[in-house]
Amino acid sequence: MRKNTKLLLILTLVLSMFLAACAGGGQEDTGGDSGNGDGETAGGGDLILAVLSDASTLDPQGSNDVPSNNIHNNLFDTLVELDENNEIVPSLATEWEAIDETTWEFKLREGVKFHDGTDFTAEAVKKTFDRVRDPKVASGKAYLYEMLESVEVIDDHTVQIKTAYPFSPLLSHLSHSGGAIISPKLIDEDYAAMENGEEPGSAINQHPVGTGFFKFESWDPGVAVKLVKNEDYWDGAPKVDSVTFKVVPESATRLAELETGNAHIIDPLQPNEVAQIEGGDYATVNKQLSRALSFVGFNTEKEPFNDVRVRQAISMMIDNEEIVNGIYDGYGVPAHGPLAPGTFAYDENIKGLGYNPEEAKKLLEEAGYGDGFETTIITNDNPQRIDIAVLLQQKLKELNIDVKVEQMEFGSYLETLTAGDQDMYQLGWSNATGDADNGLYSLFHSSQKGTGANKAFYGNPEVDKLLDAGRAEIDEAKRVEIYDQLQQILIEEAPISYIHHQEYLTGVANNVEGFSVDASGYYQLKDVTLN
Repeated sequence: MRKNTKLLLILTLVLSMFLAACAGGGQEDTGGDSGNGDGETAGGGDLILAVLSDASTLDPQGSNDVPSNNIHNNLFDTLVELDENNEIVPSLATEWEAIDETTWEFKLREGVKFHDGTDFTAEAVKKTFDRVRDPKVASGKAYLYEMLESVEVIDDHTVQIKTAYPFSPLLSHLSHSGGAIISPKLIDEDYAAMENGEEPGSAINQHPVGTGFFKFESWDPGVAVKLVKNEDYWDGAPKVDSVTFKVVPESATRLAELETGNAHIIDPLQPNEVAQIEGGDYATVNKQLSRALSFVGFNTEKEPFNDVRVRQAISMMIDNEEIVNGIYDGYGVPAHGPLAPGTFAYDENIKGLGYNPEEAKKLLEEAGYGDGFETTIITNDNPQRIDIAVLLQQKLKELNIDVKVEQMEFGSYLETLTAGDQDMYQLGWSNATGDADNGLYSLFHSSQKGTGANKAFYGNPEVDKLLDAGRAEIDEAKRVEIYDQLQQILIEEAPISYIHHQEYLTGVANNVEGFSVDASGYYQLKDVTLN
């Protein structure tokens, strides 16, 4: 009898603990967006992302790379945004209209505050766009806004943007993180630091301040960036308490972090790891076809890559189908030109140079390099890029070209490319605006050499003229004609060799809901919950 009583007490205790645990998930959400009356609650917690590369800058007007932009997009807001259908939707601007061909007026959202308590007003918009175009700042994103002639404050919540010429993709450019609105107080602080001899962006890198749904907490370069929930976000606070971007360069380590629960999301997931996750019970694979282009680039100001025949010959030794199927396990689409599917002016019928070793040999002999030459291809710590570099190294032996492969950490890699110290290199371009202008101008206009995205240091007066015309043309059909012509020239000129349009693969733990990646490779974290 005593044993039965003891057993009954134990069962009662276990049952009470179970009921308490079930009730615990219904605690009130104090994130600022719980007053909707529908009974929904948020789980809170620290969302941990194990990522390949660290940010190179926390200044949204600094370097234009995806790892950095993925931080910027959580800390800052833009005037408008692109939705999942590539349509422009409101953000800090609630409405807008074209006053004439070169003047746009924007009505701004009221009651918004920066993380430092400063009010968001038209003055902040003006200061932001004046700074990104300031030559002293030397922004890597200035090309997106160089057509702006002025930004005029009409009143606290109305601003007019005037362009030097009609510019069709203005709204798309305003959705880019380069147009992220920075606290005017912080902009003043950054200029003061510059006057004291600091680099542009030094103050912003220490404590970036925007109006975004997360706020900056810390950055340990090479280790992690941590953001915390903005309780007062104008569109409702995010569901998790904080987000940590943990730098984990080794793919196997990232996968182990996901499996053991030490990371909730890993990026990138390697193609050969997909089956392992899909065969397990702890995570799923998020797949998203991108607007991105991956490519092998040539420094066109260096011999022998200043000869178009050499660039064409090497391009003809690259078998896109082999790379997509063999290195990416079939994830992605072979690229035939510079624009990706889903981008304005993309032509699905365009043909590239193709894989043609015999023609490559003839071109190299015509260029006077029949006996080959020695060169170097540099790449960062992306495993597929390393594999492509090694494959190209083997393929070019057929042309007597001796290629040395050098792998670099991402930040140092970008510095080398900007300085123009490379022979051949590998990069990708995500084209966050979804427009042909950003897909082509940034990579190929001569004004973008070095500090811009033109790491091939390519310059062609005819290409510059067409790129400028594509920006200024308002008629959509005429714009398409311009970009068709440009794509044909850029395929023939081969300043870069077009590899593929990536499919983004991300490992996501089963207790994560609401996560996605957009076609530009940017994480959508605001509505993520941890269960």
